[in-house]
Amino acid sequence: MPEQVKTKTIALNRQARHEYFVVESLETGIELVGTEVKSLRMGQVNLKDSWCDVEDGQLYVRGMHISPYEKGNIFNRDPLRARRLLAHKNEIRKLAQEVKLQGYTLVPLALYFKHGRVKLELGLCKGKKLYDKRQTAAKRAAQRDIDRAMKERGR
Repeated sequence: MPEQVKTKTIALNRQARHEYFVVESLETGIELVGTEVKSLRMGQVNLKDSWCDVEDGQLYVRGMHISPYEKGNIFNRDPLRARRLLAHKNEIRKLAQEVKLQGYTLVPLALYFKHGRVKLELGLCKGKKLYDKRQTAAKRAAQRDIDRAMKERGR
């Protein structure tokens, strides 16, 4: 019998799915200190304006706000500090090449616990134009109308 993977979602970056086409996604670990993990368990994180970049062969997430832990005193760190992401060297090299040559962006999509460890879903994204956003909204509205009509017909 396959083992169930226990995941608990901490935060989602819904704006990223609105602003970008997600070409590929990758699960990475994240290097945190103890008070940051405690703050994450309380759900005090904001991914809205965060992004990732590759610097000296290392992958960093920037702009991710983890609120200081209330009882953390001297062990609290800067809420907006750059945090290192943990991925294989080949994956980092591939992502760096895609960003540099293709003009893609690395955007954090979700933050979650998996087997007690904090994981970050990283998306290799391409920016949407305004007409793409309108088209997506129109498709969503049409699907909502279809679902509503099917529900009414079923009564």
